[in-house]
Amino acid sequence: MPTRFQDVVHRTIDANRYASKKTLAQGMLDIALLTANASQLKYILQVGHQHEFYTLMVTLISISIILQILVGVLFVLLGGLNINKERDQRKAEVINDISTALIFVISIVNVIISGFGLETKPILLSNLNREDIIEP
Repeated sequence: MPTRFQDVVHRTIDANRYASKKTLAQGMLDIALLTANASQLKYILQVGHQHEFYTLMVTLISISIILQILVGVLFVLLGGLNINKERDQRKAEVINDISTALIFVISIVNVIISGFGLETKPILLSNLNREDIIEP
């Protein structure tokens, strides 16, 4: 009489499928961060030089966006490799290492962006000229 343990079908993990799903999940996170950075860039450009750290913020956000696009390209290349094939394993390892390093740099850049903040100083009503107030 078979035991419960023997009834369990042991399946091996398909490493290629796992890697593909991992790459897809990382890509989705990359898209979310890219969207946030695009929104931050739009805000900074709208505020203009009134923002205390305008040049620094535009530079950092642009660097983050460029690196994210590069990581996205690496993910596409990585997704096209089959790590079950020996000839693709080394390429996948190198691409994975490069993308991991770039993601680390992107994280650091975005921490710095957050540190400088995107808030502007509130404009007090007393500082507004009467003609600046739009009446309905």
